Amino acid sequence: MALTADIAASYRRPGQVLRRRLDTSDGRGEGRALITLMLACALIFVAQWPRLSRESYLTGRELDMLIGAALLGWLFIAPLVLYGVAGLSHLVARLFGGRANFLQARMALFWGLLAASPLWLLWGLVAGFVGPGPAQDLTGLVALLAFFGLWLAGLWSVETTR
Repeated sequence: MALTADIAASYRRPGQVLRRRLDTSDGRGEGRALITLMLACALIFVAQWPRLSRESYLTGRELDMLIGAALLGWLFIAPLVLYGVAGLSHLVARLFGGRANFLQARMALFWGLLAASPLWLLWGLVAGFVGPGPAQDLTGLVALLAFFGLWLAGLWSVETTR
């Protein structure tokens, strides 16, 4: 399936979509996991642009510096942190009888992040055009809950079936 179709299907059947994506990796599992993570981080980085533009306009800070900091955070630091979080989540799942491997646990986290990225893009637009307030908070909360829901549903799916 196309990536966008898989993202949309993840909101209905997250575990099934994740397992299908893992089954079709043809020995390219780690490469696919890294691409999934970097694409998710790149989309979330792009989602920051409207908010950063607004902040630059209101505070007089240079937009280039704000975007550079976001770039460093989302494309260099966040992937390292997310690899660690995925490993820890797998170890915790193992304590409770999880049967997946580290690649499957990583892919559950990375796919959850990518599948939730359209909501992060919406949050960025709200943050940039509406600004701080209830709309931004609610949109951010929905995006965060969607990410955790997709991640945990995927993790549950790979840890309980094998």
